[in-house]
Amino acid sequence: MKGAYTGFVNTRYKPTSNDLVCSFYVEPARGKTMRQVAEHVAGESSVGTWTEVATMSPKIKKMGAKVFKINGNWIKVAYPSELFEPGNMPQILSSIAGNIYGMKSLKNLRLEDIQWPKKIMRSFKGPQFGIKGIRKFLEVDKRPLCGTIIKPKLGLNEIGHAQVAFEAWLGGIDIVKDDENLTSQSFNRFEKRVKETLRKRDKAERKTGEKKVYMPNITAETKEMLRRAHIVKENNGDYVMVDVLTVGWSAVQTLRDEMQDLKLIIHAHRAMHGAITRNPKHGMSMLAIADIARLIGVDQLHIGTVVGKMEGNKKEVVAIGEEIERKFIQAKGHILAEKWGNIKPVFAVCSGGLHPGLIPKLVDYLGEDIIVQAGGGVHGHPGGTMAGAHAMRQAINSFRDNIPLKEYAKTHKELKEAIEKWGYI
Repeated sequence: MKGAYTGFVNTRYKPTSNDLVCSFYVEPARGKTMRQVAEHVAGESSVGTWTEVATMSPKIKKMGAKVFKINGNWIKVAYPSELFEPGNMPQILSSIAGNIYGMKSLKNLRLEDIQWPKKIMRSFKGPQFGIKGIRKFLEVDKRPLCGTIIKPKLGLNEIGHAQVAFEAWLGGIDIVKDDENLTSQSFNRFEKRVKETLRKRDKAERKTGEKKVYMPNITAETKEMLRRAHIVKENNGDYVMVDVLTVGWSAVQTLRDEMQDLKLIIHAHRAMHGAITRNPKHGMSMLAIADIARLIGVDQLHIGTVVGKMEGNKKEVVAIGEEIERKFIQAKGHILAEKWGNIKPVFAVCSGGLHPGLIPKLVDYLGEDIIVQAGGGVHGHPGGTMAGAHAMRQAINSFRDNIPLKEYAKTHKELKEAIEKWGYI
C-alpha cells in the first residue's frame, strides 16, 4: 500500500510572505533517508497521515507544508498561515512541534528557529512595555539594569525575605525577584510577602532616590495566578513574575490579556526549559521559545549568561531567534532587542552563576540592553548582601564610565573584595 507521506518535498518552492517557516535539525532512524523523513515531518505537521485517505482532495493537499531546503541534517519547512488559527499559540505548536516528535522514522528532531508571517504576528499582542517602557519606568536610560534573586531560594519567612530585598536595594540593586520555586508555601505566604516586600521597596526608594522594583512570583493555576496579579496591583506593585513553561503558553496568553488592564510588567522565567532545549539534537531551541514568549507578550525573558553556571552556548544565548544560516553572534546585542514589526523588543535577563567579575565580558557579548541578575553573586559577598549589591552596581558603573573593572576596583572596596573572592574575566 502506498503511504501518504509523499509530495511534501519541493526544493523549487519559494516561501511567500504568507508562510510560517521552521528550521529543523533532523536525524533519520535506521533505514530511512533524509528525504523520506523530511516528507514525514512536513506531512504529519500539516495535512498528511501514514496512509492514503479517501477524504484527501487536491485542494487540501496544496495546503500541505513544503520542505523547500535539505542541507545535511537540516531542513526548512514552509507552512501556509491558513493552517493556523490566529492568536492560538497552543494550536500552532501542536502542529509544528507536536506529533512529529513521536514518529518512528526519526531518531532525533529539534525545532531550531521559526520565522513568523505578519498575518500571524499581528494576531498576538507582544510586550506591553518592552525595553523602552521598562527603562522609562525605572528612569534608567542606557546602562544594564542590575538585579538580584532572594537567596536562599526557599526557607525565609516574609519578614526575612523583605529585609534581604531592602538591603539589596540600598546597595544599588534596581530589581529584586523571587526565585522560580517560591510561590506561597507555609513558611512564606504570597500575600504577606508581597505587602512586606513592597513596603520595604517604598522605604528603599525614599532612602536612595531611585526607582526600585520587586517581582513576586505569581506562578500557579491560571485563576489563582490572575488573583495573585490583582493582589500585586492592589498593593501598588508594578511587576509580576511567571514561570512561563510550567504554567503553559495558554496561561501566559491569559495573563498578558489581563495585564492590558492591570498595567503590570511581565517577567518571564524559563524554568524547565532545559528539559526541552538542552539536547542539541532533539527538542526545541531556546531561540524558538524566545520567539514564542515575545509574540505572546512578556516584557522580560531569561536567555542564559554565556559566562555563568547554567548551560547555554554563546552562539545560542547571543542569538535567541536568529536564522540558522545567518550569523548567530551579533555585535553588541541580542535578537530580542531587534526591531520586529509592531512587536516591541524584550529585555533580556542574564542569570545563573553571575558575579561582578563577569560583567565586562557579559556586556561585551550582549550589549547594554540586558538585566544582569545575580543571586549568589550578591548574597555570597564577604560583606553580605548590601556589600554584594554595591559590588554589582560598581561593576556596572565601571562599564558605564568606560573604566576597566580592575582599575575601578582600586577605589571601590566592595568590588575589590568580590574580585578577590570570585575572580574576573
